[in-house]
Amino acid sequence: MQVKYKRIMLKLSGEALMGDDSFGINTSVLEFVADEIKEIVEKGVEPGIVIGAGNIFRGVAGASKGMDRTTADNMGMLATVMNSLALQDALERNGVITRVMSAIPMQSVCEPYIRRRATRHLEKGRVVIFAAGTGNPYFTTDSAGVLRALEIDADIIFKATKVDGVYDKDPVKFADAVKYSSLTYDEVLQKGLNVMDAAGIALARDDKKPIKVLNMTVKGNIMKAVCDEEGVGTLITA
Repeated sequence: MQVKYKRIMLKLSGEALMGDDSFGINTSVLEFVADEIKEIVEKGVEPGIVIGAGNIFRGVAGASKGMDRTTADNMGMLATVMNSLALQDALERNGVITRVMSAIPMQSVCEPYIRRRATRHLEKGRVVIFAAGTGNPYFTTDSAGVLRALEIDADIIFKATKVDGVYDKDPVKFADAVKYSSLTYDEVLQKGLNVMDAAGIALARDDKKPIKVLNMTVKGNIMKAVCDEEGVGTLITA
């Protein structure tokens, strides 16, 4: 298979790391993801990764129960650091050199995010995991994924979920749900499709950064996506 995308941004949902558990990090899922990432690294792909925190703490859920939104979001950003360190450990046990860079400085556990240093790590063949979102409350990890993708000049953003693309309605609840093979940014916003938050979509649209939504639980899907094989996920472009 011929790799089409050299530098990518892989946006992983925190929920995906739970596997079949109700919360936390499933080690089997973690090892599976590490294997998938190792496969593309060995092909010369330079992956940046952003992970959500829905498996540990979801800021909006905390805010809706009376917690201050800023406090809740700060807790959510710290939870992404925990996920990032867990994935770093799985990757390095798999022989993949990995760096965690946090938007909230915590030098005793990971590096502070510095754009030039991040791109240098990627050039040297290291995987870079961007933790703590944007470092600001009120911004989701989807927005952080798009922002970091623009900063490292990634060729494409892969939104890895448990579903094999974008559908016109929830495929779990509706048997007649239709999958889109491609969409424009404006169609995603106008149809109100739950791909990623509107701020992230708008940011990608302004820079014409393509997004592909794919199922990360299928073995080999990430490799197929970086090789631009047909039938994998939904492509969102201008």
